[in-house]
Amino acid sequence: MFTLNCKGRLLEFSSPIVMGIINATPDSFYSGSRKQSVTDALHTAEKMLVEGAVILDIGGQSTRPGANSLTAAEETERVLPIIEAISRKFPQSFLSVDTYSSAVARAAVEHGAVIVNDISGGNFDNDMLATIASLHVPYVCMHVKGTLETMHTDPQYSDVTKEVLDYFIERTATCTKAGINDIIIDPGFGFSKNRTHNFQLLKHLEIFSIFRKPLLLGISRKSTIYKTLGITAEEALNGTTVLHTAGLLKGASILRVHDVKEAVEAIKLTSHLK
Repeated sequence: MFTLNCKGRLLEFSSPIVMGIINATPDSFYSGSRKQSVTDALHTAEKMLVEGAVILDIGGQSTRPGANSLTAAEETERVLPIIEAISRKFPQSFLSVDTYSSAVARAAVEHGAVIVNDISGGNFDNDMLATIASLHVPYVCMHVKGTLETMHTDPQYSDVTKEVLDYFIERTATCTKAGINDIIIDPGFGFSKNRTHNFQLLKHLEIFSIFRKPLLLGISRKSTIYKTLGITAEEALNGTTVLHTAGLLKGASILRVHDVKEAVEAIKLTSHLK
């Protein structure tokens, strides 16, 4: 069983859970996740919670290849109204903010978020780890190679699984030293990795159980799926469920998804296989 202390509220789960994606962006790679208005975001939040999402992840900065970078103020302006509205209407929900900016993380937690999801593992903002420690919230530490500008450019690995494993040995130690108590590991599917790298990581996903921390799988509708199948992101739900199933059988404990109902069903069915 995993237990996360979310600003004094305990999130306990003995089986995998779902994190639903709500993007406060106009340019995320999957058009169905773009929820720029508070009304749209509330509707999506309600639907996801009813379908079984435990965590809702709100992001204001697209990290797809070629996306424009926002200032912390611009990003905050996008996410705060949605975080406040969802927190007010659904106080039982656990809200995460998807950001690599310590300023955005602090503002989001002060207005209702209880988890910070950082694609950079603290490498894009030198103040991030100290900020998380001071906020006393769980931290999703993702693997990424390179900088914000280069992370999607022709990644090279001699052994991607070993390099990602070594990264988390260093990062979890650094996070712990900084004073972060609850760490969630995210191998970073689609970030500084090509399709071959992603499939290799998924094939060996169980190796990350050595950390004894929740393992997040964020592969929903990504290019590894739709480019392999020769389809679009909008057509990639079935492929997503296939890879979710594979990940669950190899130890994934949090599925970060666009489609909550189908992910919850995958969890229910794979639990019987285990």
